Amino acid sequence: MTMIAVIKTGGKQYKVAPGQKIKIEKIEKQEGEMVTFDDILLIGDEKIVDIGTPVIEGAKVTAKVLKQDRGEKIIIFKYKPKKRYKVKKGHRQSFTEVEIVDIKS
Repeated sequence: MTMIAVIKTGGKQYKVAPGQKIKIEKIEKQEGEMVTFDDILLIGDEKIVDIGTPVIEGAKVTAKVLKQDRGEKIIIFKYKPKKRYKVKKGHRQSFTEVEIVDIKS
């Protein structure tokens, strides 16, 4: 039976399953540490689906932190024609890569 869950972290929602690796907004944990997500919006498998209002009480998803890294560089370029205005900036977003270990309802 494949158990899935929808978790909320960093202002975003992620559909996760055990063994899956996902990149989430940066959290302050060291590599190899375990992290627990408590904001579970949905838990389900092939037969039963439990939907929270807005979250499911007592449900937890545990994950292992694999690495702390930064994403690809994004170039921000602003330009206004005929005004001699141009601005070029770069940005690299930090992220945490985690592997989902267990889903408990």
